[in-house]
Amino acid sequence: MARVYSRVAVIGAGPSGIAAARALREEGNFEAIRVFERKAAVGGMWAYEPRPEMFQSTTFTVDEARLPIPEGLLPGSPVTTPPAARERLGTIGAAYDSLDTNAGARTMAFTHTPLPVANSAVSERRFGVNNSSRPRHTVLSYLEELARPVLEQIVFSTHVEALRKQEDGTWLLTARRETEANDIWSQQVFDAVIVASGHFNVASVPRIDGLVEAAAAVPSAFEHSKSFRHKESYQDKRVVVVGGGISAADLMEDLHTVAHAPLYVSRRGNVGFLESAWKLPNVEQKPTIQSIRLERTVETNSQSVILNFSDGSSISHVDKVLFATGYRLAYPFLPYPDGSVTPHNRLAGFYQHIFCMDDPSLAVIGQVRAAISLRVYEYQAVAVARFLGGHAAGVLPTVKEQRAWEQDRLAYKGPSELFHEIKPDFAEYYSWMRLFAGAPAPESIESGAYELPPYEDWWVDSDVEVLIAKGRYWDSLCGSGEEKRERLKQQQQK
Repeated sequence: MARVYSRVAVIGAGPSGIAAARALREEGNFEAIRVFERKAAVGGMWAYEPRPEMFQSTTFTVDEARLPIPEGLLPGSPVTTPPAARERLGTIGAAYDSLDTNAGARTMAFTHTPLPVANSAVSERRFGVNNSSRPRHTVLSYLEELARPVLEQIVFSTHVEALRKQEDGTWLLTARRETEANDIWSQQVFDAVIVASGHFNVASVPRIDGLVEAAAAVPSAFEHSKSFRHKESYQDKRVVVVGGGISAADLMEDLHTVAHAPLYVSRRGNVGFLESAWKLPNVEQKPTIQSIRLERTVETNSQSVILNFSDGSSISHVDKVLFATGYRLAYPFLPYPDGSVTPHNRLAGFYQHIFCMDDPSLAVIGQVRAAISLRVYEYQAVAVARFLGGHAAGVLPTVKEQRAWEQDRLAYKGPSELFHEIKPDFAEYYSWMRLFAGAPAPESIESGAYELPPYEDWWVDSDVEVLIAKGRYWDSLCGSGEEKRERLKQQQQK
């Protein structure tokens, strides 16, 4: 008979954590389910935080994300300490209030509950009425409603600081709950742990000669896209956006009408359907930044930022360098951090991007990329919950076979974060999760457990609907010089 892990911890109450908590509850045979959320509410990256995170110009390390565990802390014996004095990397989210989704609504939803029909005024103007995008607050309300059945299991304002495997096979989890007066540290014991903390937490900033010194001298001149909140903050500023992905493209759209012309974008290469974004009015393309230096302005007696590019050109008097350069994986609480996240930004040692090869009682949900979210979180969550509850139809292969899977995938996708990219193998991945999870046990059906529906090819079309609409909208803004000026004038008047 398959083992049942009675006490399960979930780290994170964003989309993947909510999916995990619901799936565990629906299995109906766990003694305890506890969800640890570092914010004061559910929603993860969809929860808006007005104060942005400070810019980090140096490379993130695991040690920087750790706090020392206070002496005398034991299970059942909490310890109180003064509040942590320093801002923790990756603790503030990236959402801005006017954010719209980049994925189509039909498959961004879980299979059991559709997203409400709602469009922002901005998206209707750009893509038409009843378009496939959804405003941030609609997604957040959707997640809040889905979290209602598991709210009693969630502990808010609580950071998981460490996980340690004990000799009896259980996990010792060290948590720190923040209050206005102090931090309350506690330790709890679990049979299994699900990590659902996401991978959009710690900003990734490239190493550029002179960046550290320039950011220290003129901190207001540097920012990661994670800290973007309002386009009005860039009004009449000389701005350089660094990056070539969807975040950079969205920034081009937001800023090309307000920033000091031209708005510069520094990027390495082409990204297919995003190309129209770099051709918007008032946008000028630049190659990669080779170095950054400072020059003192005599008139104002202040430091001025100068960017030098790989083609020998330069831009002086830069007001803002905005890095849309992605995120670094960070799981500082894992018991083997040095071996889990590789220098190439890959999470090593997890079969099918989910189960820890050394010990399947540790699982990760939400690590995959280009995988049709939020739907993929639901499938991963049900597969994990059914395994931990002893109801899974599938059996994990031997550790040797799992490691062979990892080596095969390294040969296929490479050692970077693209290792976790599911595209184009959607059908295979969803089919594996569905077959592994299998049908719910009869006794679980009363708790709400269900069989995952089979993958359908139209899911991909739905997933990219908004990106295609954006491409068309950007194309409409890229006409002749006179047409561009007229469209720009119209935009500025709205």
